[in-house]
Amino acid sequence: MTARNVRGAAGAALATALITGITACSHPAAPASADSAVVGIANEPDSLSPLLGYGKDGNSKIFDGLLTHDADMKLRPALAEALPEVSADGRTYTFRLRRGVKFSDGEPFSAKDVEFTYRTILDPKTNNASRTELDAIESVTAQGPDRVVFTLKYPYAPFAERTVLPIAPEHIAGRQDVNSGEFTTRPVGTGPYVLTGWSKGEKLSFKANPGYWGGEPAVKNFTMAVIKDDDVRATRLRSGELDAAILPPNLARGFAKDSSRKTYAAKTFDYRNVTLPTHNPVTGDVAVRRALDIAVDRQAMVDKLLDDAGKAAYGPVPTDSRWFTPGTERPYDLERARQILDEAGWKTGEDGIRVKDGVRAAFPLWYTSGDKIRQDHALAFASDARKAGIEVKTEAGTWEVIEPRMKTDAVLAGGGSPADPDFDQYQLLTSSLAGDGFNNMARYDNPAVDRAVADGRTSGDPATRKAAYDTVQRELAQNPGYVFLTHIDHLYVVGDKWEGLTTQVEPHDHGLGSGPWWNVETWKPKQK
Repeated sequence: MTARNVRGAAGAALATALITGITACSHPAAPASADSAVVGIANEPDSLSPLLGYGKDGNSKIFDGLLTHDADMKLRPALAEALPEVSADGRTYTFRLRRGVKFSDGEPFSAKDVEFTYRTILDPKTNNASRTELDAIESVTAQGPDRVVFTLKYPYAPFAERTVLPIAPEHIAGRQDVNSGEFTTRPVGTGPYVLTGWSKGEKLSFKANPGYWGGEPAVKNFTMAVIKDDDVRATRLRSGELDAAILPPNLARGFAKDSSRKTYAAKTFDYRNVTLPTHNPVTGDVAVRRALDIAVDRQAMVDKLLDDAGKAAYGPVPTDSRWFTPGTERPYDLERARQILDEAGWKTGEDGIRVKDGVRAAFPLWYTSGDKIRQDHALAFASDARKAGIEVKTEAGTWEVIEPRMKTDAVLAGGGSPADPDFDQYQLLTSSLAGDGFNNMARYDNPAVDRAVADGRTSGDPATRKAAYDTVQRELAQNPGYVFLTHIDHLYVVGDKWEGLTTQVEPHDHGLGSGPWWNVETWKPKQK
């Protein structure tokens, strides 16, 4: 949700959200050949080093992980030659590595690079905001050049999903300052593309890696143009300067009748929610939280703000996921919301705003400057809250302004990961992570949720895990720490000159590794 790549609601990767980014300073040249592609994205990372969090969810064009996801989000081997061998107690994962793989500088890849990558990320001196995602690891050990063993502190059910994390070369990154060295902007990996240039705020340029173990890509030159403004992105796509772009629904609709382009709608786990800080005298009241949770008209937000490109959200898990708990939907019910507040002693004042024990039912709600989707959601939430007698004052600011206020002020946040329910819920809801950067931004504290989240992440039994996450969702319906608003589809408009384009179910953080170009290395020129 910000350019620091820490996940919006749960503090994993602060990346700018859908429809945000850095404005392009100059235009890349128009696509000139059949083997090049220029795509317009809305954001860029601060670093291209996986040691600092880049590419942690997979699909990096520069790097590979031990495993990767296919189009159906199933794990498959990448730098590993097969899925891991897992011990009976679920605490030991053994990977056998693909042989003959080289980094793009020609140096061989080995198990030592895997050990180096994970150990460096786990080092407290490394500025990786996502370190807690790997806190189950007790040790990682290279056993020869093509075998690596992870030992976990406890059985962590989705650990294999964490190994899509890109592997860095020890012979380069290990000889630099991990936080500020040249590797952070001029990386070397084993992936299908080699970075040829990065003009921050403007574009990232890549060329095909001729020595890529998976075969040299047909798209020889690949450029990601960083364009913050939605209208500018659409204009440059229409003019032919871009082959593809991510666009909001209202602008994507303008290309619907263009026979030379196709629109791809990627389903996502990408949600927008409002944090309800427990340290605020208003939002700290469970009655207020319950009332707000049913005073918001989620479907109206989907219809009007997203132009139907999304769905109502009642928690981090989308309603069409196998992990969703039926019966935890919260219908819009303004009258019931008012009744809850009345019963809790929040009485309506002369100006229509409720008061209890001298405390006025008012609080600020921050959203990131320049983010139109978050602004629209914040304003809609404030409008609905006002009907229930609660005044929400919307404020725009940068994350540098917002972060120090998160203990007591509400935030229009975002998050979502399709890989596993633990990836959202552990960092979003665990009480011990309250106040830890962007983890548990609401400082939610619910012992029943803590126990269920722990059960869900440590059990290897699917039925036990499903029951645990059912408990979490039912508890959130009774005692919400956040008001979840919508899950947002990501829309991409792409020139119809390539074959092999698909989309995956996408996370909150997207742009470089998501979209129809998640597998650009497999695209082929369309036969005429």
